Amino acid sequence: MSSPAPRSNPLRLGVNIDHVATVRNARGGTAPDPIRAAREAVAAGADGITAHLREDRRHIRDADMETLAHVLTVPLNFEMAATDEMIDMAIRLRPHAACLVPEKREERTTEGGLDIVGAHDSLLSRVKRLGQAGIRVSLFVEPDEAVMDAARRLGAPVVELHTGSYCEAVAEGDAARTAHELGRIARAASYGAGIGLEIHAGHGLALDSVGPVAALPEIAELNIGHALIGEAIFVGLGQAIRDMRGAMDTARA
Repeated sequence: MSSPAPRSNPLRLGVNIDHVATVRNARGGTAPDPIRAAREAVAAGADGITAHLREDRRHIRDADMETLAHVLTVPLNFEMAATDEMIDMAIRLRPHAACLVPEKREERTTEGGLDIVGAHDSLLSRVKRLGQAGIRVSLFVEPDEAVMDAARRLGAPVVELHTGSYCEAVAEGDAARTAHELGRIARAASYGAGIGLEIHAGHGLALDSVGPVAALPEIAELNIGHALIGEAIFVGLGQAIRDMRGAMDTARA
């Protein structure tokens, strides 16, 4: 039997392990181990691992990032606020990528994209420092054409489009809003790719919402965490990742 043909326009899956650490920290101690989760994710087909070291260390800890930077066999995507503390740590650890995200202590999870238009001046030097250290910079942003232009002006090679509003619309069963939000993502992805940006997407994606986003040919990578860790409670992490990978590949095909 011949092997399956390779995907002509492959879509990468980055697995976010933050909420393995959330469960660990709820009880204290060392279990469940996010490093073990990262290794199992890679074994199940993850193309990369994402971890967000927050200012308040609510889930991922400094020691987790240190270990991930040294043991991973796939790219590490270091999600972080655009602060001097985090920039310095990224430059020391040299992950494959640094994704700059907005961060507020009172939020449960990242809410909305980074304001790269209003914060252009403060971001410019930080993006430059990371790039000079050989770290690929990604900006977590709203799906908007003007924002794509702002990312280009900052010199960031990658944007990750915030899919949270789209996923909320899917969960609410609001067909009109779902179509509207998906249209925003599609237009931003097409425009951003057209001006030379690499397009990623993420936030809130699950098996019932991933397909239409995965089908957009301009998107090179999806970063997914909470849905995978939640589903892993019932089917195991490896199976949850394989199911997501299958849904992505089916949509992209």
